[in-house]
Amino acid sequence: MVKSLRKRNFDPVRRSMLLGGAATLLIPNLVLGQAKPTVRIGVPTKTYFPTIIAETAIRQKLFDKEGINAELTIYRSGAEGFEALAAGAADLIYNSSSSVAAGLVKGVKSKCVANGALGYYGWHMMVKPDSPIRKLSELAGRKVGITSAGSGSDILARWTLADQKIEFTRAPLGGGGLVPNLLTGNVEATVLYSPLTYQVMQAKQARSIADFGELVPAHSTGSWIATDKLIAERPQALQKALNALYGGVAFLRAPRNRAAAVKLIAEVDEIADSIAAAELDGNIVRLSATGEFRKEWMDRALEMAKLIGMTSLAPVNDIYVTTFNPVPTA
Repeated sequence: MVKSLRKRNFDPVRRSMLLGGAATLLIPNLVLGQAKPTVRIGVPTKTYFPTIIAETAIRQKLFDKEGINAELTIYRSGAEGFEALAAGAADLIYNSSSSVAAGLVKGVKSKCVANGALGYYGWHMMVKPDSPIRKLSELAGRKVGITSAGSGSDILARWTLADQKIEFTRAPLGGGGLVPNLLTGNVEATVLYSPLTYQVMQAKQARSIADFGELVPAHSTGSWIATDKLIAERPQALQKALNALYGGVAFLRAPRNRAAAVKLIAEVDEIADSIAAAELDGNIVRLSATGEFRKEWMDRALEMAKLIGMTSLAPVNDIYVTTFNPVPTA
């Protein structure tokens, strides 16, 4: 926290003594009074695991332990967060790894600096409990709900089309419209993400016919992404921020912290403890604990992006760096 300095009136003799003979006493105090470096962190939406991770790091004072300030902004979407990064309003965000490849060709200078997840954990293809549909191939000719074109749900819907060699209609409904339109029969299936998947399962409002976390080949679905400016000019602050974030992951994954983790997830996502526990077990404990990248994971990330028509993409070697290896803050 930066404290404002009040102006004081000194007589000439006292002022001379303070600035001269006592300078060695003042310098350490000035250093101690300097503000800690600040990293502006952006996450896509409130009820999404990057928000849980960042909130955990803040509440466990992991950024403080690393000697930095973290300013957390929760955006309305991954696209909005990436726009903030491009505009210089954020230093470090969580978004799809392929967004960097698309951004680079448009002049947005950023890199993936730590891998977040290798699968769409907690994402399912859902149908109503009484639906006759039992497997993905039976979606042929049906109407399937997605949030929007180009979204994660769209990627998974198009992956299903390619994998099953079928055709169905993709209906963009927005995040808030997926469950209501499924329940009213406006769509016959929907691609749903956690913790909503666990909520409708436990309420017996819908059932899963496919777990995308199990079916889709491992690839970097999302990463922590930093501006080239932060990477070049403040690498130590970036390293400390990543240490704190992955310290948050480590805290959530540790069995001894299970009760605290469930309580925190339930509070941040505003969900019941039972749903929070399912989110912890089905998603968060499966996230990357190291931030490791592999080229084959990044190659597949770009292949998945091409399913939704992202053809103008930077080369895979240009979209990530392996120089920041998070050391989780204890």
